[in-house]
Amino acid sequence: MEPLTWTGALGAYIVPVIQFALIALGVGIVGSFTAVFATSTQPVFAPGGAVITPWRPTTESSLAELILPGAVTGLVLFQLEYFLAESTLSTWFESSGMPGWTVVTLTALAFFLVGSFIAWVLQRAPTSAFDTLTLWAGAVALLSVVLFVFFSQFADFGNAGILGEMSKRFLPVWISLIIMFALSIYYKRRLGLYGKLFDSVVGMIGFAIVMFWVFTGIYGAIDLASEDMNFFITHDPLAQVSGMKNKLPGTPTPEDSGLYAVYLLGGDNLARDVFSRMVIGSWEVIKIAPFATLFAFMVGITLGLPAAYYGGRLDTILSFVANLILAFPVILLFYLLVTPEIVATGIPVYMAGVLFIFPIIFLSILINSRYYVQPQKRNIYLGVTLVIGLWLYLGIAWNADPFGIIDFPPNLLVVFVSVVFVNSPTVFRIVRGIALDIKTRDYVAAGQTRGERPWYIMLWEILPNARGPLIVDFCLRIGYTTILLGTLGFFGLGLSPESPDWGSTINDGRKLLSIFPHPALAPALALMRFVLGLNLLADGLREESLRD
Repeated sequence: MEPLTWTGALGAYIVPVIQFALIALGVGIVGSFTAVFATSTQPVFAPGGAVITPWRPTTESSLAELILPGAVTGLVLFQLEYFLAESTLSTWFESSGMPGWTVVTLTALAFFLVGSFIAWVLQRAPTSAFDTLTLWAGAVALLSVVLFVFFSQFADFGNAGILGEMSKRFLPVWISLIIMFALSIYYKRRLGLYGKLFDSVVGMIGFAIVMFWVFTGIYGAIDLASEDMNFFITHDPLAQVSGMKNKLPGTPTPEDSGLYAVYLLGGDNLARDVFSRMVIGSWEVIKIAPFATLFAFMVGITLGLPAAYYGGRLDTILSFVANLILAFPVILLFYLLVTPEIVATGIPVYMAGVLFIFPIIFLSILINSRYYVQPQKRNIYLGVTLVIGLWLYLGIAWNADPFGIIDFPPNLLVVFVSVVFVNSPTVFRIVRGIALDIKTRDYVAAGQTRGERPWYIMLWEILPNARGPLIVDFCLRIGYTTILLGTLGFFGLGLSPESPDWGSTINDGRKLLSIFPHPALAPALALMRFVLGLNLLADGLREESLRD
């Protein structure tokens, strides 16, 4: 069997369309960029005072205003000419017997003049034309990618190349995303701030990227737990296949191995499948980062609200402790908490015993303050919360589950505790700062006048009005936590050495990065896309929370 190409036979029809669309998209972006350097950007007013041509360049441009766009455009043209043309312009100058400095000068001048002329032409066009070109080119590129993914589902093995076979493996993810987006958009007016997220293009893009990796991690973990890994991942992420060490993407596996036909993203230095390790690595991130961040928020909210509301000595003591922890560099503190010497002392277990009790305290106070005037309902809810909470607390923090169901690995507990401990002081300061501002509002004074209890005012008056900044920070903090986990894995700390988490996989691949970049490149790009999605999601939530 021949190695697979990236797009296979199907790519011969769709890839040229994507290339032309991307070129048009680049022209649109460059055109919008160069229009900024036009001489006159003053709006033109109609006799009635209305603006009729805002931010549109005039037909006059000085030489100084063409230098930067001309140089940028010329550099782009030089790169295209160097990589696409059979004989470059500098080669033609050299063939005429000119000295080296003359060749360099004439080549640079030629491309600068051509780039300046193109920039001058682009500056003459209305900016709306570039906006339209950018919009349509982006739509065509996106549609072409969607068509490639769609037709690759029906193509024979190998005809859609490596990318097509990967899109087949991600079919459950595509279906889940389509169903989730369809239902969310249909019911968005009933879904509060989450529904308003689908009014923001940036927010939807970020949410789609994040949920792609969430579904990837979930389905990958389900497939790994099943007896035969067949419907999602292609190989056991820890299994080594003879002859596949550092093999390039698309390399076929031995025919007598009885395994999936190829290593889609190649093999690493221990002959393990990079694609499967990347997929399972997303589950390692998903099962730690969001939940550890949620625990940190419960700790920060439980301490930050009373510190701001009551003030005085309580605020002074809690703020001093938070500032004391924040005085240490985050990476250094994180590094110290997960070192084997610290772990051997049992300190992380005792820290877990303290930190993991805060979610139970938070939920108990939340329920008690809400249903204080309804004792029967309050007692039921509090009983269920305490029973389930204490059971989880004993199993996770102390490994003392009376039923033997919860088995939390010690190394995972250390990482989890470290994330909560590092993030809690920052969340405390954010919550305290917001609550200090909100507690002076009229509706808080109205609640106090009604005789509401302090915790009711804090949790049901102040906290809901702080949800916008806190939700945005929650998304960003998951991204920071993901980077911290990757950093730990890169240094070989925290999770087990054979763990397929992205940081450990990058660390394994960096040793031969100059020769075989693919083992480190795949998890690095996955980490980058996940954090980018979280940042875009936070931007979208910030926009909608400000409107709200």
